[in-house]
Order: sequence, then C-alpha cells, then structure tokens
Amino acid sequence: MTTPAERPSVLFVCVHNAGRSQMAAAFLTHLAGDRVQVRSAGSAPADTVNPAVVEAMTEAGIDISAEIPKVLTVEAVQASDVVITMGCGDTCPVFPGKRYLDWKLPDPAGQGVEAVRPIRDEIEQRIRTLADEIAPQS
Repeated sequence: MTTPAERPSVLFVCVHNAGRSQMAAAFLTHLAGDRVQVRSAGSAPADTVNPAVVEAMTEAGIDISAEIPKVLTVEAVQASDVVITMGCGDTCPVFPGKRYLDWKLPDPAGQGVEAVRPIRDEIEQRIRTLADEIAPQS
C-alpha cells in the first residue's frame, strides 16, 4: 500500500484540455485509481470539454461530463513526476528531474464521435501500458 506522498503523479497536457488530456486523465484515474495522482491541463483551455469526447468516453463506461478544462500552471508541472504532452508545443514548461513524454495524437477538436473513437482507443492502450509501468497492481 502506497502513501499519498509515494504515489506517482502524472500530468496530461494539451492545448485546450477539452479532449485528449481529459480522456487520458479519465482512463488513468479509472485504471489506476488511488495508486496514481492524476492531473490534466491546457495551455489555452476551452470553456467546456468537447461533447464528442464526453460521448466517446461514456461509450467506454467513463463519465467525464462534469470535468472542466483547467489552465496549465508551473505548479502543476513541478508537482508531477511524469508530464505527458499531446500537441502542447513549446508552451509547456520543462523542469529537470521530470519525465516528459510527447504523445502524437490527432486533435479531436471539431470532430464527431466517429472520429474521436479511434483517438480514445489509442489513448486507452497507451494509458494501460503507462499504468502497468508506473503503478502496477500489487
């Protein structure tokens, strides 16, 4: 059993925090539960989460309808062990000692649920691999 201080923390970042980073955070929370501290943020957050993303996640059995896009802060990056960017570009602050991953994924902005499903499925596979690596089941 890990204490909160020992839990790895992961920050998912995309531009609007309305699609990819929200899906990734929801999958990691769903799969790893309290074994990982999960955050998501955007460099230019949207007003709401993309409705097609909410629908695609509902199909996967995860409700993110109450999520609100959040602004990326230096503090969130500093408090995270792993920072995963998804189209964040050069706007993400970089600090020594953090693990950075850049996931090249299509942006679901302006897309219908049919286009979001394959993005969701790829994110889920990447999250399953990440969860096994940083927070394996005991």
